[in-house]
Amino acid sequence: MNLPRLPDWLVYLAVVAALLIAAIGRRERADAPPPLPPMAGDDALPLSPSSPFDPAVVVDVPGKQKPGTGTAFSVGDTGVWLTARHVVDGCTQIALVVAEGRGVAARATIDPTGEAAVLTTEGGAPALPIAPGGARPRAGDLGFHPGFPQGRPGEAVSRLLGRENLVVRGRGARTEPVLAWTEIGRTDTLKGTLAGLSGAPVLDSIGRVIGVTVAEAPRRGRIYTTTPETVQRVLANAHRRPAGYATGEPINVENYGRVADGLRRDLRVAQVVCLSTR
Repeated sequence: MNLPRLPDWLVYLAVVAALLIAAIGRRERADAPPPLPPMAGDDALPLSPSSPFDPAVVVDVPGKQKPGTGTAFSVGDTGVWLTARHVVDGCTQIALVVAEGRGVAARATIDPTGEAAVLTTEGGAPALPIAPGGARPRAGDLGFHPGFPQGRPGEAVSRLLGRENLVVRGRGARTEPVLAWTEIGRTDTLKGTLAGLSGAPVLDSIGRVIGVTVAEAPRRGRIYTTTPETVQRVLANAHRRPAGYATGEPINVENYGRVADGLRRDLRVAQVVCLSTR
């Protein structure tokens, strides 16, 4: 595909700056240990609809965005991507890294009510299949998060705990329902924070996008993602239709690293860089 190029030095500078600035790691403040993850099974009930009485997780978002990196994934072959809102909100120049030292300019559409954003580029990559908005994940389901934690290729696997409410304070203050997961595995060489995984898809065991990875609680071992309903709403508000609801490649705890490598190689999952801010 023919894609406009950004200057190599600009992409490199932004990536280096991002690794020095922990601007994307979203951390909630509670330090309680995570509960034991439930096990999925045929008798596991789907999660109930979101409620104002669900537990709350609070995050503080700085008023001014800083340059940094995150993850985005393709939802439209013509150049439509999803990422986490806080990765690009306030950015004046955004790029997707498509090769070493090569970036493609992207435009962001920020949804005012959800922690997700739509990116558009000239040219695209094969779309990931999207779970329908009415999908009802079950407690104990596995989730797979391929992306670029700490600015490098990597992935995590988690188990679904239940629903919570994300309370955002500061820039873009709001409350929205999210899914809470407990981390049960990650890339062998990946230590510490998952900052940079923000914006990655969380995939179910049949390779469909359930939501967008938006926050972590490192000391609790938890990962937070948007709900399937949020993904559908953000795409609808941006007047973008998901590519479809077909299944992808089956994923499990044995092959998720290989599947993640394939998604990055095909640019279905790509690194997104905030080059400058206002």
